[in-house]
Amino acid sequence: MAAAGVTDGHLAVALVDAAEIRRLNAEHRAVDRPTDVLSFGVDEAGPAAGPRELGDVVICPEHTEDVTEALVHGVLHLCGMDHEADGGEMLALQDEVLAGLGR
Repeated sequence: MAAAGVTDGHLAVALVDAAEIRRLNAEHRAVDRPTDVLSFGVDEAGPAAGPRELGDVVICPEHTEDVTEALVHGVLHLCGMDHEADGGEMLALQDEVLAGLGR
């Protein structure tokens, strides 16, 4: 979170099976297949009375080689980053964070 400029906030992490992540992916992204990680933002950086409620990161261990990488990826999305539209900044920051974790 700090690497993306977010200094406070709450988030939840759920580990789910392939059927559940496929259902969520179909319901929220119209992609009917399992994936490694999904992020669901809550407050989208809007005003809050206390720490931000960033949202949920849902990870399917069956579809990821590295749960830590999936978690970092999901949290960066909750912090407002988008690798599909940012010219590579999110994925570069993801690599920096993982390197800082000794990966």
